[in-house]
Amino acid sequence: MAGGLSPAMEEALGLLRGTREIDLQRPSLFYYPGLPQRRFYDPAEFGWINAVLDLLPQMQAEFAAICAEEGAETFAPYVTATGDRPAPNNPLLDDPAWGAFYFWKDGAPVEGNAARCPATMAALSHAPMPMIPGRAPNALWSRLKPGTHIAPHTGMLNTRLICHVPIRTAPACTLRVGSETRTWEPAVPLIFDDSMEHEARNAGAETRTVLLFEIWRPEVPEEDRAAIARLLEGIAGYDGTA
Repeated sequence: MAGGLSPAMEEALGLLRGTREIDLQRPSLFYYPGLPQRRFYDPAEFGWINAVLDLLPQMQAEFAAICAEEGAETFAPYVTATGDRPAPNNPLLDDPAWGAFYFWKDGAPVEGNAARCPATMAALSHAPMPMIPGRAPNALWSRLKPGTHIAPHTGMLNTRLICHVPIRTAPACTLRVGSETRTWEPAVPLIFDDSMEHEARNAGAETRTVLLFEIWRPEVPEEDRAAIARLLEGIAGYDGTA
């Protein structure tokens, strides 16, 4: 067929050829019906993203300064166990190969880290992050060391999207969402639906770090966002995470 096909037609042809699959949202906690089944979103669809990218050089300088601190273990393992719950069945449990440096965690700012990185906090203030006490937002530097594989999994909700702003890219690092795989490129955000099965891999020799944060999915109306926030805040209080 002639070139110049729309992304939808390109995908339709991939489905016809068997090189793509029909990927569906399968959140583990809460499913909101009627949302488009999109793996990745174009950053140009989000008017606030340019304000975030304008601060990228300052964010990278903050990252470099913290990494340069001698003897400071700045990143904790992303996957950890809590005292009141069974340990996650995850091969990266307590493994700093997938590391986290939090700015927001379970709906509250991490004051020490936030104070050290004002440009990063300013960038996050532009994003429509969900504000749910005991639950959201979560925002962090996510570090993936060489040889690390984040196994296929799905997120809890399909009412959010996950944003990755590259802080330090590295060769041979990939993110697969459903049947589509992408790489992190300098100054190019990846915005994706984590309620679809996804996995990440660093098959190279350098460490990759992104600023990871969650945003409301744009198709969810304001009144339903408020209702979802109330619901999830109640769940957080019930399960002891508030």
